[in-house]
Amino acid sequence: MALPVFEGADGRGREAVGDVVAHELRGLGGPAVRDEGDEAVVLLEVTGAGLVAGFDLASKIAGKPLYRWLSERYGDGRPDDSVFVYAAGGYYAPGKTLTDLQDEMRGFLDLGYDVVKMKIGGADLTEDLRRIEAVIDVLDGDGSRLAVDVNGRFDLATALEYGRAIEPYGLFWYEEIGDPLDYRLNAVVAENYPGRIATGENLFSLQDARNLIRYGGLRPDRDIIQVDPALAYGLVEYLRIQDMLRRHGWSSRRCVPHGGHQFSLHIAAALKLGGNESYPGEFQPTGGFADDAVVEKSRVALTDTPGIGFERKADFYKVLRDLHS
Repeated sequence: MALPVFEGADGRGREAVGDVVAHELRGLGGPAVRDEGDEAVVLLEVTGAGLVAGFDLASKIAGKPLYRWLSERYGDGRPDDSVFVYAAGGYYAPGKTLTDLQDEMRGFLDLGYDVVKMKIGGADLTEDLRRIEAVIDVLDGDGSRLAVDVNGRFDLATALEYGRAIEPYGLFWYEEIGDPLDYRLNAVVAENYPGRIATGENLFSLQDARNLIRYGGLRPDRDIIQVDPALAYGLVEYLRIQDMLRRHGWSSRRCVPHGGHQFSLHIAAALKLGGNESYPGEFQPTGGFADDAVVEKSRVALTDTPGIGFERKADFYKVLRDLHS
């Protein structure tokens, strides 16, 4: 697939680039392509990276950090100067004990995060409740500082069973409960679980996001949309999704992109989203923010470095330089 040239620092050509990429990717597998071995996903990630590089270059030519460049063109020109972030971890691992899990979460708190996230659904309900309670103990008994992530593995019966069990904890959110395209499952859970639901990281297109809003039962006063603009069809499609959400009565503050990387952080600040994921201990060297970024009370400030700021992430920048040496 030949990509069109990204035109100029003024952003001209943005729509043409996005239209071509989105059209060709959809042709490979339809609006939602979620099999990680599929050719379409590989191309999606490659072209997504190319568009990220294009926006990085355009904002560098303009001599501005990406979030300010984006805000001036696609926002209101008054970007947020800091963004809410939460620390994602709590993965299952052979031999990992409850004490190990607690130590991991304490490490996140020491880094300045007030809200943390852990995986559930990889053990039975009894074990998962023990894991949840162990983390809540680290959070001074405050379940509202803990999000749980199922990674789409539950059927409806299991989703409801877990929902009943975790409701008393008052968790930060209950994430990606079932198959991302099973809108009925999501809607039934939303009818029965009063707490916050988060989903959407595996929805790549405007059409899928619109169907989630129409048929997924999400509640605009509490639930969270997690579409990832880098993983999906890029910023162009993400802007269209934002327009659709506004028409359906949703605030941009209800969007917290999946991913935990610098590109989404800039988008969150530029478009005044509700926050951004962070992976302090995972997916290095690409995950996380600038090496000198300081997280305070689960917020991280943006810098004035032109572009995305890859240069301020030393290990990742070395990888990029080595690719071109």
